[in-house]
Amino acid sequence: MFTEVKRVFTALAVLLLVALTATGTATAADGDAPSAGQRIANALRTSPVYVDEAYATAVPPSRQRQLADRIRRTGLPIKVVLTPLTRGDAFDGDSDVLAATVRDRLPQRPDLVLITSDSDFPDSLRGYEWPADTHQTRKAVAAAGFLDETRDAGLADLTTKAVDLVAEGKGEQRWEEATQDLASPREQAERASGGTGEWLWPLIGVPALALTVLATRAALLRSRRSSPPVSELVFATARAADEARVRRRAEAEVLALGEAARAADVATPGLQQALDAYAAAGRVLDEARGLPDLAGALALAQEGQGALSGSPGLPLCFFNPLHGRAARRTAWRPLGRRDRLDVAVCDTCADALRDHRAPEVLTDTDQDGRTVPYFEVPAGRSPWAATGYGSLATPSAGLGGVR
Repeated sequence: MFTEVKRVFTALAVLLLVALTATGTATAADGDAPSAGQRIANALRTSPVYVDEAYATAVPPSRQRQLADRIRRTGLPIKVVLTPLTRGDAFDGDSDVLAATVRDRLPQRPDLVLITSDSDFPDSLRGYEWPADTHQTRKAVAAAGFLDETRDAGLADLTTKAVDLVAEGKGEQRWEEATQDLASPREQAERASGGTGEWLWPLIGVPALALTVLATRAALLRSRRSSPPVSELVFATARAADEARVRRRAEAEVLALGEAARAADVATPGLQQALDAYAAAGRVLDEARGLPDLAGALALAQEGQGALSGSPGLPLCFFNPLHGRAARRTAWRPLGRRDRLDVAVCDTCADALRDHRAPEVLTDTDQDGRTVPYFEVPAGRSPWAATGYGSLATPSAGLGGVR
């Protein structure tokens, strides 16, 4: 009897040990996948520059190495993190959260200077410094985007200039100089008089204010009956600013493709495809009527770079190519259809689909003048609806019968 009981207890002990081992293995496996912040921190241990794949064209590996060398020459503890920020992502689309997360996961040291993507203004940068703003990092990085020399600069040049201004240590002064034209009349008077412009304000500010009031009143009287609602003006201004930003980005990427094609060996297998994509991207850019066409220029530039490298990878995000390169492919059923499409999506859009939420989509205008998701425009009228910016066919494949 005792022997039988002993055998039962032994068997139970073995089963318990196996279960505990399996649980421990599963927990370890779960822990093996680092968070987004940890991945960035891990990368920063070997290089002071981290560039997300979505920005790899704007800041290619060669420019990343140049930037890293420049940082090392400053002798300052500067780290650069360039990654897209979208509400709902690992950092909730907030550069402050990104900076705090990365800092917490880096080896603790007394000082750190961090330059990151700006969540408020895409293609801009934000500066952070711990434990104090000794090198005037915040103003130095902000000033980089307001200088004449960087007004139309790409992300690589803008980041390089930000590093230089931080190293210079005169961020406050550079910010004042860069934003001089944006100051109010009173502020300009005070700056011009070395901060003693109180007595000049009535001479400069009052006439300027009076003229502004008169001009505003006259404009309101002229446009009271014909002006659109203020909300429409605000949205129109935002769309125009967004379009200008994307146009600058597209121009930079098309230019980079042209330079890469000219530098390529004539025996490169994908050279002709790259040249065709470059020509098509230039034509689309010249004739672009809005964001869908500008996104098409970006897709063509990526197609050309992929042809040169021989490994095209995934195309831009199907739902919104302005999100950058897709992270995976997934099956998606358009509303009102039974068949499913195999589309490439970014992580944010993939999460939305998984949670049964509508992804953020790029819109276009259909034949009736309505604003609709770009893929709902008839394929015969839109090469982007026909190709899905690369998800359904190569971007250049849709240009022949449409444009």
